[in-house]
Amino acid sequence: MRQLPTFRWEHTLNAYRHIAFAALLALTCSPLASSAIAQSAIAAAVARPVSLPEISIGPENAPVTITEYSSLTCPHCAAFGQNVFPMLRSKYIDAGKVRFVFREFPLDIKAAAASILARCIGKSEPEKYLGAVEMLFKLQDRLVAQTKDTLFYVGKMHGMSVEDVETCEKDQTQFDKLNADQQYAAQELKVTSTPTFFINGVRLQGALSFEEFEERIKPLLNR
Repeated sequence: MRQLPTFRWEHTLNAYRHIAFAALLALTCSPLASSAIAQSAIAAAVARPVSLPEISIGPENAPVTITEYSSLTCPHCAAFGQNVFPMLRSKYIDAGKVRFVFREFPLDIKAAAASILARCIGKSEPEKYLGAVEMLFKLQDRLVAQTKDTLFYVGKMHGMSVEDVETCEKDQTQFDKLNADQQYAAQELKVTSTPTFFINGVRLQGALSFEEFEERIKPLLNR
């Protein structure tokens, strides 16, 4: 009489271990998992504190965070600031659905000087900073053609004397921090042009319409 082979529990357990390990390895190596891990790493890098004080509006616990890298001498950035941002603010930011973070990425020394002035005017108060940036964008052509006079004018419109503006623009520490933040953005976040946006860590380069922002925001709000 032929006997059935003896059942060995350890063989079964070992088989299950191999199956589980293979499944885990397949999941880890799948494009979808790799993409999710990479996306999470980018989101963490974007959220990391920078050298200059963070300037943002909207609740910190908002389901969507948009981080913009902008240059004050960039026409596309000015167009976004004047045409698209107000609609985003009205529908999503003020409604508590989006947190918007402003980051500088000056494309030239004129933009850097303007960013430092906006920082001095704002004194880490987002609304004052935004007011300065809005005026600088409206005067962008003048800023490029007559940089010094425009900086003095914008400073004056925000209660600064000529001496205040000169002192602001001589603050090398602020310029060093601005440069450090720009280098971080270029090296770690691969920012190469303006405007560049990160929506919950997803990088988007170039000008976007309000409708294009909505296409990306709405699915994140429904999660």
